[in-house]
Amino acid sequence: MKRILFVCHGNICRSPMAEYVFCDLVCKAGVGDRFSVDSCAVSREEVGNDVYPPAKRVLLAHGIPCPKRGAKELTVSDAETSDLILCMDQNNLYRLKRYAVDFSKVSLLGEHGLGGKEIEDPWYTDRYDKVYREIETCCKALLRELCEKE
Repeated sequence: MKRILFVCHGNICRSPMAEYVFCDLVCKAGVGDRFSVDSCAVSREEVGNDVYPPAKRVLLAHGIPCPKRGAKELTVSDAETSDLILCMDQNNLYRLKRYAVDFSKVSLLGEHGLGGKEIEDPWYTDRYDKVYREIETCCKALLRELCEKE
C-alpha cells in the first residue's frame, strides 16, 4: 500500500481538500485498497480545527464527502512512513526541512498536472473554486501516474 501525504500551511484548506479529492478518485477508480491517504500542516496554528467552511462547501458542492476532522501538524513519523509527500507551495517545501524529510519523496502537488505551479492559499485569495479545480486536476494526474507505475 502506497502512503500519500498532502501538506499545506494549516491543514484546514488545501491539504484536506487534496486528501478528500484523492480519496474520492481512488475509490471511484476501484483502487482504494492500494493507497493510504492523509494530510497535515507545517504549522501548529490550526491544530484541532475542522476543514475551513468555504473549503468544505466547495468539496460538498462537488459531491466530495468531507467528514469532520481536526487539523494536525506533520510529525517526523509521518515524514518517515509516507511514500510520497505533496506540498501545495514552496513555503511548505521550505518548512519541511525541520522534519528531517527524505526529499526524494517530496514534490509540489502542482508538478502533477499543472507544470509545477503552486496551489495558492485560498485563505488569502478566497478563490476556493479555483483551488478545488487545480487540486482536482493534479490529483487526477497523480493517480494516473501512480497507476501507470504499477
